[in-house]
Amino acid sequence: MPAKPKFLKGQLLLDGGELQGSFFQHTVLLICQHDADGAFGLILNRTSGNKAGEIIVADLPDTIKEQPLFVGGPVHPTAFSFLHADSFIPDATVLPNLSLGHSLDALREIGESFSEAKRVRLFAGYAGWSPGQLENEMKRKSWLTHPASVELIFNTPPEKLWQTVLLRKGGWQNRILSQSPEDLSSN
Repeated sequence: MPAKPKFLKGQLLLDGGELQGSFFQHTVLLICQHDADGAFGLILNRTSGNKAGEIIVADLPDTIKEQPLFVGGPVHPTAFSFLHADSFIPDATVLPNLSLGHSLDALREIGESFSEAKRVRLFAGYAGWSPGQLENEMKRKSWLTHPASVELIFNTPPEKLWQTVLLRKGGWQNRILSQSPEDLSSN
């Protein structure tokens, strides 16, 4: 009997040192959807250098316009997504109290809500895998995994996320990897 595939929704994928020179070097991705039809994820630690209001032409609350815009991945760089966390989201789609959204209307509602616990992260583009593609990359050990949490996603500075997660994973290999520079020639 073939083994049931292990889907990675709600997990972080980290460059485990095998992606040198690629778009995904030193990235941390949140897998938002994963099933037999493929996978969808967002890079959590690559900012675009722009605020959302500088790129998204829509009538949005100022609190949303001031949010940094992240590069979610290389697929459809103009595609818009957001992660929304709050103290209680009964129908959360990614993790408990964390949902994925794509609608400007939903984002506007979130921005106008009075919840002090709400957190939002906006993305342009995404990472996508066709059926079986991510599973094959996992077999080749292209990625390391780590359980995602709202705390890691929103409370860790993006520029420190890759190192932080590697150190949380533990082990001397991950500690050494966490110290590797983006450009190995500067080592």
